[in-house]
Amino acid sequence: MTSHTRRTGAVTASAEGLRELLAPVRYVLWDLDGPICRLFAGHPASEVARDLVREIERLGLAALLTEEERLRPDPQGVLLAVYFRHPEAGLISHLEKRLTEHELFAVPTAWPTPYADPLIMTWSALGARFAVTTNNSARAAAAYVESRRLTACFFHVYGRTEDLARMKPDPHCLSRALESLDAHPSQALMLGDAGTDYQAARALGVPFLGYARNQRKLDLLVTAGVDRSHIVRSLDEVLIVLKRR
Repeated sequence: MTSHTRRTGAVTASAEGLRELLAPVRYVLWDLDGPICRLFAGHPASEVARDLVREIERLGLAALLTEEERLRPDPQGVLLAVYFRHPEAGLISHLEKRLTEHELFAVPTAWPTPYADPLIMTWSALGARFAVTTNNSARAAAAYVESRRLTACFFHVYGRTEDLARMKPDPHCLSRALESLDAHPSQALMLGDAGTDYQAARALGVPFLGYARNQRKLDLLVTAGVDRSHIVRSLDEVLIVLKRR
């Protein structure tokens, strides 16, 4: 248990519990925004959400959003709210492409998650095979991976499509990744920071490791049903276990 974990009083994964969880893992399905990077660190998600709201209003469709949704700093939430109320293909394609443009713009100022790069390289060197399984654009995910010179570790990248119903918690992108890796769920691990990641993994029988960079993320994962013993507060905890194999 890390010193940070002791300070917060939160009980999370022990080294022994991590060893047991990681022992059978040959394939890792990574969420992008959280475990790999903070995508909107330099291009805030709240600004992206406001831009989408302004575009929806410009199109004369403001009534599709509640007042709370218009103020929510979550661009994916705005996109999904429109999709579920007005799933017109042309509109959804337009808004999804606009969000993708923002995500691509955010890549150069994204912050790498602490220890993510060394963990990726170490785990890959030990023989694990990876895929990105994200609700962000696959183009943005691939661009970020390339910017960190990690493309050789991630031949498989699956992200949001215009069929928004297949975003996590739907397991579609995880299923595609498992198929492309020829991986059995029992030998895979989903590494994510959201309840939707956990729900998608559980739907396919894929073991799950939660990453909680702060107390709010930890609380949300626990509320979603993730066992505290399957949550880490720092990816360094995973790196240490791998290095001691």
